Amino acid sequence: MAKCLVVILSILYFCYLGNALECYVCTNQEDNKEKCIKSIKTCEQGEDVCLTEIAWGSTPYWSQGTKKQYYISKRCSTKKNCERVRRNNMPDCTHIWYQDWKCSECCKGDRCNYYIISGSGRTGICLVTILAVLLPMFHWSIQ
Repeated sequence: MAKCLVVILSILYFCYLGNALECYVCTNQEDNKEKCIKSIKTCEQGEDVCLTEIAWGSTPYWSQGTKKQYYISKRCSTKKNCERVRRNNMPDCTHIWYQDWKCSECCKGDRCNYYIISGSGRTGICLVTILAVLLPMFHWSIQ
């Protein structure tokens, strides 16, 4: 009987581990390459969403004439915390190229934060894609 109980508990434990959420993780990366699409974490118990943040701004070591760039961070989160972060970032989620801004998104499902999604719906995805492609060209053309 004890052996049967150990086997059942072991099976349940491994099934639980197999159902744990996986998210891509990175911190303040300059693009959505390398670490942001290769580093995967199995989330802790209770972390039920993946949180992605994208920021546009000056480098932390600011000096006059410093160019702006993207900073991407991804991690596991609870739904409650992710919604709080998203709500706090919404006033700064402007996508205005000459201002610093920060946007965040929550998603459910294994590795759902592969792509950078900013704002809700397809418009946000298109806007970030356009910004990512056009802004560097604009910057180079004015120099």
